[in-house]
Amino acid sequence: MNRKINWDALGITTSLACAIHCALLPLFLSSLPLFGVNIIDNVSFEVFMILLALVIGSYSLYHGWKKHHHSWLPFLLFATGIALLFCKQAWHKYQFWFLIPAVLLIVSAHFINYSYCRVHDHAHSSDCDH
Repeated sequence: MNRKINWDALGITTSLACAIHCALLPLFLSSLPLFGVNIIDNVSFEVFMILLALVIGSYSLYHGWKKHHHSWLPFLLFATGIALLFCKQAWHKYQFWFLIPAVLLIVSAHFINYSYCRVHDHAHSSDCDH
């Protein structure tokens, strides 16, 4: 069976997972340090999540750009969102001010990329699901 991966959906899922980790996890799991588990404000985990979003998102957007729509708008939105995630790490005191627009920009970039892939008109339209 040949399954196609929808990279935009995977990118959106990764971005939302990052947002959930950053926004909700501290509220529900604030007792984890008592048990020796530290994933809240763990710099390594945070950077890993940002890099994961960067790698998956970059591949997804590149695929859409190269094979379908040739628009730079999704890249610009995505790059701004990723930059805000790194700002969140650098200025941790203001993390929620960076996090919300970062996630909105990254999800918007994937949604626009997905939409642009769907409206193109060429012979390899079945490639959009990769």
